[in-house]
Amino acid sequence: MTLAQQILWGSVYLGVCVLVEIVFLTWCTLVLRHLSQKWIHKGQIIRTAGPVSLALVFIIATHTIQVWIWAVVWVLGSVLPDWNTALYFSLVTFTTVGYGDVVLGHDLRIFGTFASVTGLLAFGLSTAYLVALMTKIFEGRFLA
Repeated sequence: MTLAQQILWGSVYLGVCVLVEIVFLTWCTLVLRHLSQKWIHKGQIIRTAGPVSLALVFIIATHTIQVWIWAVVWVLGSVLPDWNTALYFSLVTFTTVGYGDVVLGHDLRIFGTFASVTGLLAFGLSTAYLVALMTKIFEGRFLA
């Protein structure tokens, strides 16, 4: 792949993953708003742990989907030989651990870094979401 192609396709897959993250966090917000009316008369543990637990389920799901998106890219593009290696490489790259036991060729290095950027953005958005959620929860419980 040329440098321009790596940047183009890396940006496309990064964009798809960010879109997945946004859709899932928005969906989570809608579900939380719906359930908050049901949880209002429950105990404090449910009112606090319920939203956080549900948000974590959505976040884990969206990160898993993003890792799979990159694994599909590696397998369907014949970059990595099998699903096990592709999922492993995707997860290690997404989390920016980068063990180095599976590496891409010179013609895909820039493209591969987009998977790392995807993980950085996903973890950043998820962290911001959890901080905002926890702020709302604690404002409602402790500062009221």
